[in-house]
Amino acid sequence: MNKLLLAMMGIMMAGMAGAKLPPPSEEAKAKAEEARAKAAWSDKVASYQLCVAQDKVAARFKKTGSTAAAASMPAAGPAVPAAAPAATTPAAAGTPPATGAASAAGAAPGA
Repeated sequence: MNKLLLAMMGIMMAGMAGAKLPPPSEEAKAKAEEARAKAAWSDKVASYQLCVAQDKVAARFKKTGSTAAAASMPAAGPAVPAAAPAATTPAAAGTPPATGAASAAGAAPGA
């Protein structure tokens, strides 16, 4: 009970302290606006630098061609056969599917 009362008093004090803060001065507003402008400018610079780096990569790719990129890739493993098409209506066949997950889901809970 005492901890709850103490926590509520702390919340009330924090609320009162926040309510008593004066509005920011003109100097503080100007400083905040300057910080926002600097952040926006640095975002634009970073975006430009990313664009330049992507252009360099694209130019190198065009220059060397896609065969050089394909040669550096590891060789493909054995081909995986396509899966058999699944039955669209297993209930129409009269028997449930014989897969492990489906047969486990269809089993009785006590079995």
